[in-house]
Amino acid sequence: MSCGQSYNPIYYTMENIKLAEVTINYRSKVKASDRLQVTCSKDAADYLRYVWSDTIEFLEEGYMLLLNRANRVLGYIRLSQGGTTGTVIDTKIVFQTALKCNAHAIIIAHNHPSGNLKPSDSDLQLTKKLKEAGTFMEIQLLDHLILGSEGYTSFADEGFI
Repeated sequence: MSCGQSYNPIYYTMENIKLAEVTINYRSKVKASDRLQVTCSKDAADYLRYVWSDTIEFLEEGYMLLLNRANRVLGYIRLSQGGTTGTVIDTKIVFQTALKCNAHAIIIAHNHPSGNLKPSDSDLQLTKKLKEAGTFMEIQLLDHLILGSEGYTSFADEGFI
């Protein structure tokens, strides 16, 4: 990129240049040996139910578990909160977070306040989009769960991933 001007160190000072500093930060207070391990979809559903807000039957939300190479949980994040019929999980936020903590794999989840655990077309499209982006970034999408108050659906168990 060229703009016709050469670099002049005298002109550029901290006072006249406005640059935003970007920092990347992930701190775990959990020892590696104490991290929970995900061995099946039920493990993931149980862990997510533990951290899920008390609005599982009221508002749709999206969460993510971030995993290391041994499928031990590095952490979780609430990705979104919507209304009674939907929430938006942003692919950029998913992978920004996964990269921040150097995750090897992720598990995405959202709830259906209605209790209907059947994936919608938009749920399937999101899963496909996240899987493709993850493949490119070498961050595996292990599962996408739909939680309800009385059960869950695992996209991996159902063959959607």
